[in-house]
Amino acid sequence: MNIPITVNQTQLYDVLINIAVVRPVFIWGAPGIGKSSIVEQFAAELGLPCVSLLGSQLAPEDIIGVPRITKDGKSEFCPPRMIAREQPYCLFLDELNACSQEVQKAFYSLIHDRRIGEYFLPKDSIVIGAGNRAQDNAIVRPMSSALINRMFHVELVASHRDWLKWAKNNGIHPHVIEYLGLRPDHLWMQPPKTEEPFSTPRSWHMLSDALHGFGDDISKEQLEVLCSGCLSPNHAVQFRAFVKQIRNRYALAKIISGDQQWPREPADRDALYFLAQSFRAQIAKELPVSNENLSVSVHTLSTRAKELLSQLANISVEIAQMVVAADEGSKLPDWFLVEAVRDIPRIAARNK
Repeated sequence: MNIPITVNQTQLYDVLINIAVVRPVFIWGAPGIGKSSIVEQFAAELGLPCVSLLGSQLAPEDIIGVPRITKDGKSEFCPPRMIAREQPYCLFLDELNACSQEVQKAFYSLIHDRRIGEYFLPKDSIVIGAGNRAQDNAIVRPMSSALINRMFHVELVASHRDWLKWAKNNGIHPHVIEYLGLRPDHLWMQPPKTEEPFSTPRSWHMLSDALHGFGDDISKEQLEVLCSGCLSPNHAVQFRAFVKQIRNRYALAKIISGDQQWPREPADRDALYFLAQSFRAQIAKELPVSNENLSVSVHTLSTRAKELLSQLANISVEIAQMVVAADEGSKLPDWFLVEAVRDIPRIAARNK
């Protein structure tokens, strides 16, 4: 599905509250970014029960029902009990684009006319569909133009600000909240082509539940198992390093202020790697694209950042090079890279 404009969780809620109450809405988005939970929360706030049907597990008769012979010898279809309700509700058709063409056909009248045979959804009922995108390596099938044209379409993307706001009010483990506050770019990643765990809001939620379950006495080995089972491999390594630096009381803010030094011990190399990554993300966020008319605070940060890079290169040239290397997630300003490479020649090799 080609939708040029995407929405975050807050914007999606606005769409649902203004459109879903009168027209069926289809939510496109990657696995694990919160489509289902947003719909369930939306229905709860409206005071409606949410009935979820999983498109990939449905047959046509699960929608249109099965026929029976009435007393007058005629046949009629009996709609499924889950759908045929007397009070208004929110019908959530999850993985709608994963069902077969026959099942899609069965949804036509339900989505467009809110009807199955002679049964009509109660007044004020809401119909919402959702599905993954073809590029997500998920189970998807082409949706017919007739079905597409029966719904309003919107594509949801993960927003770290919305998710962190939700997380703070829903018992997400403090380590997860603090980590994603430092590395918001790790909240979600494009599903890999290989069969391996990958980071999404859902997988971070799973990790949070696991951390709560193990408690504060979780061992290094147990933490490694939990992270590797939920997160993208690179994110798993960095989260473990983050937890380690918390336990060792390393803090990036203290390193930048000069109250603390980069960790130097070989056993702390993973913590050093995480701190360096966080350092890169922070200076990429705070340094402007142009170095014209720099404020005193920005000039001070730039000077301090080069000092820290030099100190980092004394410990590990490779990690220092990683800080200034090209990265799609957080791009350092060109002017800063030129100055850093000029002032710290040892880190220049990676940038030639």
